[in-house]
Amino acid sequence: MKKTVLREYAKLIVRSGVNVQKGQEVMVYADLDQPEFVMMVVDEAYKAKARKVSVEWDYQPLAKIHVRHKSVKVLGEVTEWQKAKYQHMVDVMPCVIHIISEDPDGLKGINQEKMSKAAKARFPVIKPFRDAMDNKYKWCIAAVPGEAWAKKVFPGVRTSTAVEQLWNAILFTSRVIDKAGKDLDPVAEWKAHNESFRARCEYLNSLGIKTLEYKSANGTDFTVEMIPEGIFCGGSEHTLGGEEFNPNIPSEEIFTSPKSGKAEGLVVASLPLSY
Repeated sequence: MKKTVLREYAKLIVRSGVNVQKGQEVMVYADLDQPEFVMMVVDEAYKAKARKVSVEWDYQPLAKIHVRHKSVKVLGEVTEWQKAKYQHMVDVMPCVIHIISEDPDGLKGINQEKMSKAAKARFPVIKPFRDAMDNKYKWCIAAVPGEAWAKKVFPGVRTSTAVEQLWNAILFTSRVIDKAGKDLDPVAEWKAHNESFRARCEYLNSLGIKTLEYKSANGTDFTVEMIPEGIFCGGSEHTLGGEEFNPNIPSEEIFTSPKSGKAEGLVVASLPLSY
């Protein structure tokens, strides 16, 4: 993939994804397989006048080793330096970027029960920090192609070809290139995309929908009741301070919340749900 195109994607994540402002801190979470692209994201964040950019790396095989050898008690600990880190995030409200490229099956075989118990032990300690940040910081989840992921999406071709094809799919759906592969202005494209989101949400919210019914030829017959005061949302969001950001790139989702306990019927899956 051309570096100029990847640079535009990195700029989109920084400018439209988390909308970095002068003097803000940025946190980037990424897997080990895309160091060059992560460097582009970091560089673009500094070009947007970020005060400081930090990167934390993840590696699934290493995570599996930790879970295998650590006790539940150790896995469930939140150390003092970790608490200090969470408090720093509460204090500065950094822009948080998650660059996702991991293998969908990369944690296959890990001890799920052990992980669950550890997460349950950490939760009461971490929750106050998360609550203090809720709706006050900007974040974005963006996709880049990892080799294992690419091979699952495009089997039967060389790994390099699969990665290139997945890059094309991601960049097209992210509005960085068009269907023919021609370069676009992704920041301008996402501005128009968000205007479309707003128009569609306004239309749906004007309908006064009380229930949604799903029917299909395969036997699905499902009805769900809506929350009376609920609204349809999609596209960009705003912090409580009024700063706009796009939490997902790419995204075509418009969503709402159903009423608890008010759903009935049958949903028939036409594809396996395990993947």
